[in-house]
Order: sequence, then C-alpha cells, then structure tokens
Amino acid sequence: MKLDIIAGARPNFMKIAPIIEALEKVKPKIQYRLIHTGQHYDKKMSGNFFEQLGIPEPDVNLEVGSGTQAEQTARIMERYEALLLKDPADWVLVVGDVTSTMACSIAAKKLGVGVIHVEGGIRSNDLSMPEEINRMVTDSITDIFYTTSEVANENLRKLGHHESKIRYVGNTMIDTLLKNMPRFIQPEAWEDFDLKEKGYFVMTLHRPANVDEEAKLKYLIDEIVKGAKGMPIIFPVHPRTAKSLKGIGIEANTLHMIEPLGYLEFNYLVQHAFAVITDSGGITEETTVMKVPCMTLRDNTERPETITIGTNELVGTNPKNVAPFMEKLHRGDWKAGDIPYLWDGKTAERIVEDLLKM
Repeated sequence: MKLDIIAGARPNFMKIAPIIEALEKVKPKIQYRLIHTGQHYDKKMSGNFFEQLGIPEPDVNLEVGSGTQAEQTARIMERYEALLLKDPADWVLVVGDVTSTMACSIAAKKLGVGVIHVEGGIRSNDLSMPEEINRMVTDSITDIFYTTSEVANENLRKLGHHESKIRYVGNTMIDTLLKNMPRFIQPEAWEDFDLKEKGYFVMTLHRPANVDEEAKLKYLIDEIVKGAKGMPIIFPVHPRTAKSLKGIGIEANTLHMIEPLGYLEFNYLVQHAFAVITDSGGITEETTVMKVPCMTLRDNTERPETITIGTNELVGTNPKNVAPFMEKLHRGDWKAGDIPYLWDGKTAERIVEDLLKM
C-alpha cells in the first residue's frame, strides 16, 4: 500500500504525529508519503510543532501560502493533483476539518485514489463555519472513516454510510497528548507573570463570530477580565485575532497577551490552569482528558462528548453569557468530567492495524 498523509494546519499536526510513529513500526508493509500543503506556513503555527512532536520533514511541501478559502482550496487541489499525476498513491489519509483536508480529498477522489478520513463524522450543524463545510464535503466522498465517538458513528449512519466503512478507533490527538504530557515545558510566561498552580486562566480566540467585530471582541474580553476576579489571564494571540485587537485598545493589568506558543509550552499552561476559555474544538478535547474546566465561546460544538462526558461547557458567543459560568467556576461547582471511550493513547495503533488488513 502506498499512502499519502496530508497535513496543512496546526490542528492537523497533533493528529498525524502518532499515526506516523505507528507506521514507522510496520515499514515496508505500508509506504507513506507525508505532504505538507503549506496552509499554515508561519513557523509558530507549523514548524515548531513538527520539531516538538517528532514529525519527520515532509516529503513534499505544496507551499500554498495564504489567501481566501477559495484561493487556498484551488491552489491545494491544483498542486496535489499534479503530484498524484506524476507519482500516484493508492490511498490518501486526511485528518480533521481544515481546508487542506477537503481539497486533497477532492483531488484524490477525482483521480480514483481512495480517501481515508481520520476524525470523520463529527458535526456542528453550523454552516457558517468553514470547517463544517469541509467536514461535509470530505465525508461525502470518503471510503474509510476512522471515528472518535459513537456520536460521529451515528452521524455517518444517518447519512447512509455502510457500517463496514466506519471504524471506531478513538482520538489520535489524545495519543499525542498522553505521550507528551511528561515532556511539557514551562513557558517563560510562568515566571514573567508570576503564575501559580490553578491560579490563572488560559484563553484562546480565533473564530470570526468572536474576533471579527472589534466592538464585540472588546465587550467579550471585558466580561472575561471582570469575571476572572483579578486572576491572570494568559492569552496567546492567534494572527487573525491580532488584527482585530490592534484597534481596540484593551487595558487590563491581569490580561497578558503573548505570542502563539509551541505545543509543549501551551499545554503546560493548560494543564496547570484554573480554567480554559476558548473557541477551539481541539482544546476542549485536551482539557477533558486533563480534567481542566473549559468554557467554549461558541453556540454549537462538533465535539458534544466533551460536554456530555468531559469538562467542557458551551457558553455561546454572547458576552452576557460569560458571567454566570465564571461565577460557577469560582464557587467550585464545575463538573469533574470523565474521559470518553477509547481516548486511551492507542488510537494510532488501531488505525495502522486496520490499514494492514486492507
């Protein structure tokens, strides 16, 4: 079997790392080619993760760079198609829900290459999110689904996918988390801001609904600062969010805006935080496993198991919703949470075992 593995953006890297490690153990039965589309091309958003997670240098970098959704999709499809025409693969393995996931799936399928989707079947049912469109399109042409939850399995069944295509294996991002927890690195922010165990918040914001309107972003951050009751808030700022923050002029002694962090440094902060405030899906999975309270500033989630089983709560995008959840945290009333089935650090092994059978 000749397998292409696609990585394009920061959320992908944590998901492919354990798969590549497992594939290395079965060479030459499965030959793989690692393809970086270049969707995230900034070192802080890409290169640093490869180094920290032990991901080998990509065999191919499509170097698509920045652009609109359509521009990136078109460039990825064009360049990946050219690669496949020159040097075909039997299967393409895509992960998650970024633009690269959808674009490479389409290019491959049109050339008769089988599509494997790791993390298939998850849904937010919110078509205002580009990621939801990426998921829907990718899943509509996927041949084999490796899923993270029974909710995802049921979503696929409702869409008419046969049971034989659905393989419930767990969550590769949790493989990466559990392997690297002993390696977490205390970042400079710990000393710089005199942080204490369970004595600060970690916050990440990047979704358009939260960051594109400057007035709303300011209102949201003001409510979070007020609700933190003097606790430090560590805010690694996403490049998209940085553009909106420039015109706001937020002043708060407890709000510390820093550059994006590497995987090992960021998760050190998460592990030791009082709570996390985010609009990221992946972070809600990591907080669930680390048993850290998490507030998600979204109106929906494609990872409902982090709420029904884990430590996550859906706050919504209205800044007025923040205060009651902050009060709940400070009262100590937050749920303890549990870890979803098969989020045990062995998902990549199960995937490769299944690939060998194919």
